[in-house]
Amino acid sequence: MSDDGGGSEATGDDDPLRYHVDGDLVPAPEATVSVEDRGFAYGDAAFETMRAYGGDVFRWEAHAERLADTCEALALDHGVADAELKRRVDETLAANDLADAYVKLSISRGVQPGTLDPQPEVDPTVVVIAKPLPRGGVGSDPVHDGPAALQTTKTRKVADRAIPAAAKTHNYLNGILARLELRVTDADEALMLDPDGNVAEGATANLFFVDGRALKTPSLDGPILPGVTRRTVIEVAESEGIPVEEGTYAPDAVREADEVFLTNSTWEIRPVATVDGIAVDGDGEGVAGPLTTLLSRLFDRRIEEGPYDGERL
Repeated sequence: MSDDGGGSEATGDDDPLRYHVDGDLVPAPEATVSVEDRGFAYGDAAFETMRAYGGDVFRWEAHAERLADTCEALALDHGVADAELKRRVDETLAANDLADAYVKLSISRGVQPGTLDPQPEVDPTVVVIAKPLPRGGVGSDPVHDGPAALQTTKTRKVADRAIPAAAKTHNYLNGILARLELRVTDADEALMLDPDGNVAEGATANLFFVDGRALKTPSLDGPILPGVTRRTVIEVAESEGIPVEEGTYAPDAVREADEVFLTNSTWEIRPVATVDGIAVDGDGEGVAGPLTTLLSRLFDRRIEEGPYDGERL
């Protein structure tokens, strides 16, 4: 879900970035996979979008855990150890001399006969992409274009029993259809509902809102991706004694909220100015509310202090 980001395929001196493809670092224009790869042919691949700060991947262990869960859901036994995946990520960052960066790690089942049924023997395709993404945004502009305008879409999240929401795969058609609806509006993120009409998440972001009593977010019992930034925000809030509620909510609960914000690895914490054209907290200026501001500062401190994994907050 957190794939809204990244920069160009060249560094500041116009040298091409180098990507990791099946164990080798290659210039971005030469980084290719087969047209028969199942990740291309069927979306049969797992991926993680991550952020690096100061050359270190933020919460690698959490990303590696979620990647493993996705591969288990796909029955994709790729055989590459987490330590080796991390080595390739670190090598990609180092090869491009990147400190603050967008990182995407993808693992597909590789090339197999052109039938829908996956074969048990896997020769995986493993790709690591890294692009400059400084704090504050590429070229000192914001990563996003200011506060978000959120719009409820007709396209709904797929039921978890149809496609597991916790599996982060190359099949992003559901989110793409939701984003296509936004072309006729001024909104820049979709507010997607679950099959029962309850609030789920954005096309590429988790949702939080504040109603004066607690920080609220849709429960993972629904078709919600377990975002790593989502998890970090909840941990930070709870460590500060801020009440956090995970539940099931109607769209009106978000429209009437005092504060609304979105989270993903690229945006971090992004305030929402309007929901379905209704100004959040009546001002419509998109200025982050007090709790959103506090959580943003605590999140920044989490990044600045590290370490990024383990129990420490």
